[in-house]
Amino acid sequence: MLESEMDEHLGYEKHDAAGNNSGNSRNGYNHKTIISDYGECEIAVPRDRNGEFVPKVIEKRQTRTDEIEQKIMAMYSKGMSQRDIEDNLREIYGAEISQTLISKITDKILPEVNEWQNRPLESIYPIIYFDGSVFKSRKDSQIINKCVYTVLGIDMNGQKDILGIWISENESASFYASICSDLKKRGVQDIFIACHDNLKGLGDAINAIFPKTKQQLCIVHQIRNSTKFVQYKDRKAICADLKKIYGAVNLDDAEYAKEEFREKWDRKYPSILRSWDANWAELTTFFSYPEQIRRLIYTTNIVEAYHRMVRKFTKTKSIFPTDDSI
Repeated sequence: MLESEMDEHLGYEKHDAAGNNSGNSRNGYNHKTIISDYGECEIAVPRDRNGEFVPKVIEKRQTRTDEIEQKIMAMYSKGMSQRDIEDNLREIYGAEISQTLISKITDKILPEVNEWQNRPLESIYPIIYFDGSVFKSRKDSQIINKCVYTVLGIDMNGQKDILGIWISENESASFYASICSDLKKRGVQDIFIACHDNLKGLGDAINAIFPKTKQQLCIVHQIRNSTKFVQYKDRKAICADLKKIYGAVNLDDAEYAKEEFREKWDRKYPSILRSWDANWAELTTFFSYPEQIRRLIYTTNIVEAYHRMVRKFTKTKSIFPTDDSI
């Protein structure tokens, strides 16, 4: 391939009489070692007398093929650490690639990450889900928790899409407001339903940017909180009675089931219905919609499943050095 490039550069093939008195000709070879899928191998790069030949297959100062970079990116995306990648490349290909070089290669993905994070979005989303996941990060020689907040949307064609990922040291109202503002800036004009787990300040941030959006608190999170301090022997019965509330045919039946629950359990566990009463309007939004899609609306399981998938690739890394690495 390099010889063919030289033929094209000079305008004639090797030993062709057309090259006589042409003003430029071949001038031997430069030898260099390339790291490739087949390990380290020496190649001969042709050169011309005028020093004008610039090869494209293997560029000047290039010491590895693109396949190695692609394999490094693939291993990195599977959750392997840079040290593991270095060991694997040495074992499989006999290639010595430092962690510094691996870091430079993996950093090439950052412009694509930024482009993805700032891409235009659809104007309308019927349902979006908010949920956060915590990672440990290093800052000023200290280990701190960073909340990585994910927004997953379902578009008008029913397709799931991660709208964006945001990182913050804490889950505050101003942080949620910045997420909603970013969605608005990238083209989102309206959201029909926002499902989340009732984090403080999130509901107000959604109302401020998207005032017509209906909010649905995650029923699964509500049940977890309700049974947190329930005795083990009562937990199964309480879950069954709570299911009568959110599993009711309509809102009237749900309110009737809630009063039955109050009569049965309120004296022993008064804090359970205190929480349901306080958030009743946001917990029952899904009753306004057909039964076939209620389960899709009332839980954030869809975005939590995404976070479980992410954890599969990040579990080998206990601490991340920077936000970019996260």
